[in-house]
Amino acid sequence: MTFDLPPVRGTLTPNRPLDSLTWLRVGGPADWLFQPADDDDLASFLAALDPAVPVFPIGVGSNLIVRDGGIRGVVIRLGRGFNGIETAGENVTAGAAALDAHVARRAADAGLDLTFLRTIPGSIGGAIRMNAGCYGSYTADHLIEARAITRDGTRITLTPADLNFAYRHSDLPEGCILTEATFRATPGDPDALHAKMAAQLTKRDETQPTKERSAGSTFRNPAGFSSTGREDDTHDLKAWSLIDRAGLRGHSWGGAQMSEKHPNFLLNTGGATAAELEALGELVRRRVLEDSGHELQWEVIRVGDPGDDPNEG
Repeated sequence: MTFDLPPVRGTLTPNRPLDSLTWLRVGGPADWLFQPADDDDLASFLAALDPAVPVFPIGVGSNLIVRDGGIRGVVIRLGRGFNGIETAGENVTAGAAALDAHVARRAADAGLDLTFLRTIPGSIGGAIRMNAGCYGSYTADHLIEARAITRDGTRITLTPADLNFAYRHSDLPEGCILTEATFRATPGDPDALHAKMAAQLTKRDETQPTKERSAGSTFRNPAGFSSTGREDDTHDLKAWSLIDRAGLRGHSWGGAQMSEKHPNFLLNTGGATAAELEALGELVRRRVLEDSGHELQWEVIRVGDPGDDPNEG
């Protein structure tokens, strides 16, 4: 795709391969990668960019498959100008590029409980976009407001009502780039909060393939969640159990594999292509549907143009 780009103070890189920017280490190039210097740089760029040029924001790529053909248009990745963390009273304000784990730790240092963020891979922008949550707490439970810049360069403030949170979902306007968010946290003892997070990390490492190349949970749990995104603890139907029941624990396709340790984790065992990862995921969906009648939905976001078709596996 050929198009003119406005001047920036940040960094614009043409034909930038995206594999190194995703946890699964796959993906073709973006036509352009833009790393804005700050809010003003991002807003002026979007205001001046041809409205026909698509933009796609990425965080740290922890929940993302970029297909082998790459992404047309401009990929926007926020960096140091967007990763600040501040506390005031019971509120925590964090830039969209701040890592969830860093926000949880900084909040705990201030005696504020956002411990549910500690084991969630990714950044605050992604946590809002996907209503990330665990241990019975969700982003929607704590968000006061989020600040963003629209595709035409306008700064806006979004409330939880604007975002219409649901399970692993928010109604973020198309082309909108989250820049910062403020959360309300419950006060707690810093030492107790850090101990709680240490226990969560231990439990996660015991049950999930944290040392492997993955993108976290591959598929959403098929049932047991309300329209507001809160888990119904009386319902124990989980995606991993359906995958396991279909005999797909450890199943592989090229360099892609469903984890032996946790079968809802899709792994790049080394040298996998995006096509192989996606093909294995689709195989799992078909087999689970045939075996149980449940249609699994992707939790991992898949974007970009496909490359060559994967070999049958």
